[in-house]
Amino acid sequence: MKVVITAGGRGTRISAVHSRIPKPMIPVLGKPVLEHQIECLHKQGFTDITVTVGYLSHTIQTYFGNGDKRSPATGKPFGVHLSYVAEEEPLGTAGALYWLRDKCKEDFLLLNGDIIFDIDINRFYQFHRDKKGLATLFTHPNSHPYDSGIIVTDQESRVKRWLHSEDVRMYCPNRVNAGLHILSPEILSAFATLQKRDLDRDILQPLIATGRLYAYDSPEYVKDMGTPERLSSVSSAVRTGIVGEKNLSNRQRAVFLDRDGIINKHVGFLTSIEDFALMDNVADAIRKINDSGYLAIVVTNQPVIARGELSPEGLQEIHHKMETLLGRQGAYIDALYYCPHHPRKGFAGERPELKIHCDCRKPKPGMLRKAAQKFNIDLSRSWMIGDSESDIQAGLSAGCQVCFIGEEPPLNAKSFPTLYDCICTILDR
Repeated sequence: MKVVITAGGRGTRISAVHSRIPKPMIPVLGKPVLEHQIECLHKQGFTDITVTVGYLSHTIQTYFGNGDKRSPATGKPFGVHLSYVAEEEPLGTAGALYWLRDKCKEDFLLLNGDIIFDIDINRFYQFHRDKKGLATLFTHPNSHPYDSGIIVTDQESRVKRWLHSEDVRMYCPNRVNAGLHILSPEILSAFATLQKRDLDRDILQPLIATGRLYAYDSPEYVKDMGTPERLSSVSSAVRTGIVGEKNLSNRQRAVFLDRDGIINKHVGFLTSIEDFALMDNVADAIRKINDSGYLAIVVTNQPVIARGELSPEGLQEIHHKMETLLGRQGAYIDALYYCPHHPRKGFAGERPELKIHCDCRKPKPGMLRKAAQKFNIDLSRSWMIGDSESDIQAGLSAGCQVCFIGEEPPLNAKSFPTLYDCICTILDR
């Protein structure tokens, strides 16, 4: 699969730190961002790369050449074939694709030149092929969804809404367009003339109406370095090895969290979005999980669905509020699983098809095992944290280490007064 990297940006927000080099050439631990990207592509066998260049383009071309030279930073060969498309005047984030109409005859990977990432590209590509869409976005949760484009999908991962940072929002899922895309060559038919184009607004967002724009959601590491603060963050993540570790080809570690009484204040059976409120310091605790490289995954029994007391759509809105409140404090959930079943019958308005004995309702470990299969999680190196015996039993049955929040822990579990105390202890050991 051919790769196209858009590297023509100047980087106005980070100009206070680096103003005399193109944004993709800003160094992260001694190597340009673009070199980090090329290394990630090369190690997975993607070596046919076209780079669109603009601002101070000679800096990029002199450093990399056509890809057959050695890195000035490491002394190692780049091991790729590079070609360039030069913008004589700024063409936005997509205008330069006009020059690729006759060069991309098959699906191709398009990525922003200002992101540090390490993802399993073949897994991403297989998802795109299975969906048979025109385009697939790579989405993920991040620590600043309030200033990012939010992607809302249906159960088939088809994009239904695209909310830009200036759009009016209430409660939204924390799923952000990460700057990696797999596109069908059919997309290039939209480039009949050479003109300035915005990739998101002019090319991708109009595809929503076709039903052939999909989102591949993953917790793998992708982060732009467009501000001094984010540059510091990605530098730290590269230095500690978190960037590479979170590639899903590697075994992952997770912290599984019960919801009621752990993340939000316990109010009995929660059926009203107005009653949802975060526990004190829970965002601080989850942010520590995010920074540690562990996945933060919620696993919650929600029998209110089977009992007919709350619709799946209503539960989704509650979870959107949870993600929004956490996101405002720089924390995020990588994934969420809920069990809608309840074994006992006899409730007015109940949903008979959900009144079953299942493998996902805690104390059964089904939700943890489902997450483990999807995200390649090593359950023996993961934790289950809850406030009930069923939480602890589910964790033990899955092979996890367990922690109990509250007094009188069951099954000899470790006990902590709050989630924050627990996370500080088990992750800072």
